[in-house]
Amino acid sequence: MKAAQVNIKNKKASFEYFLEERFTAGMLLSGTEIKSIRAGKASILEAYCIVHKGEVFIRNMHVTAYENGSFYNHTPRADRKLLLNRKEINRIEKFLSVKGNTLIPLKVFISEKGWAKLEFACATGKKLHDKRQTLKEKDDKREMDRAMKR
Repeated sequence: MKAAQVNIKNKKASFEYFLEERFTAGMLLSGTEIKSIRAGKASILEAYCIVHKGEVFIRNMHVTAYENGSFYNHTPRADRKLLLNRKEINRIEKFLSVKGNTLIPLKVFISEKGWAKLEFACATGKKLHDKRQTLKEKDDKREMDRAMKR
């Protein structure tokens, strides 16, 4: 089975947060949700992950209703369970026990086997001066690349 070229990204994640440890998890989806994701009609810009009763969920991920779904359609912003090992969940819970830490989704993609996967990271929020430093480093790199071309 050829995997579809679905790659839904959260481009602001690395600018807004310090990304520490990355995880890849499967998502528990209904039939119309996976069809909308394969069509590329999903957004993780405002989404975040939580741990509730020993399970990890993604909250506020928007998956547009499937146009041919009739009354079987899903709710667009429902919590979706992430499929992880117990060791990974324990590591995530330990990380989240520190104030200021969060789980940020980075991208949704379709695996080689056709499963919908979510890549997310343990993250700490950046302050304003950190964001300025990131922009400065980006500009410096761009200038160096221009100088190397000449």
